[in-house]
Amino acid sequence: MARYGKAAGKKVKKAMHEFKRGKLRSGRGGKAGRARSRKQAIAIGLSQARKRGAKVPAKRRRR
Repeated sequence: MARYGKAAGKKVKKAMHEFKRGKLRSGRGGKAGRARSRKQAIAIGLSQARKRGAKVPAKRRRR
């Protein structure tokens, strides 16, 4: 069974597109800087997908 839904893939794709063009912002508010890495771009895309209710596994819990 698939772990991630189609909507999640679309969000990550869009985030990567913005990241490559230097438009992807990290954090909230106006003063937050640009996303610095591919990993960060993927994390932002998955976070947006979670907020929209897409099929994405829950964040890993710290111990």
